[in-house]
Amino acid sequence: MSSPDHPQPRLIVGITGASGVIYGVRLLQALRDLPVETHLVMTKTAEVTLAHETDFKVKDVKALADVVHSPTDLAAPVSSGSFRTMGMVIAPCSMRSLGEIATGISTSLLARAADVVLKERRKLVLMVRETPLHAVHLRNMVTVAELGAIVAPAMPAFYSRPTTVDDIVNHSVGRLLDLFDLDAGIVKRWGG
Repeated sequence: MSSPDHPQPRLIVGITGASGVIYGVRLLQALRDLPVETHLVMTKTAEVTLAHETDFKVKDVKALADVVHSPTDLAAPVSSGSFRTMGMVIAPCSMRSLGEIATGISTSLLARAADVVLKERRKLVLMVRETPLHAVHLRNMVTVAELGAIVAPAMPAFYSRPTTVDDIVNHSVGRLLDLFDLDAGIVKRWGG
């Protein structure tokens, strides 16, 4: 959301320690080419997962964002409803983070920012990552959906005939961006 004092819309990007950290990295890469100011909240477990799943360094991922907030800084601008944003995407979203958001527990900036997005009736998109799911996971997804969040698991689309993992990641990230009416040109559209 933009305002007269800040003409460029802002989007909060959360990255948790769930498997699939490449989704958050690719989201930041795609947003670099769009007129959106990105505010990154990356958990400590996301940093660990990044080292296990990719060759990216934490400093390189942070450099993709316009603004980086410490996950322990509960006084960061994104923790306030008066800080205007388009909303927030958490990609990937761990079951721990989902549980905190579903119950309104804000022990980290990531959960607090998500809570603010919900209370301000802005768009919260959660790319949940876990399988199989038990009843608490499912209940938490229902709870956040009832609160207004969009639960968008990483589900590959095979109609686009992906040939690489990057094709699958790009399509999934492009579909997340679609939810904010942003097009990075990385989705092979049905019938296109």
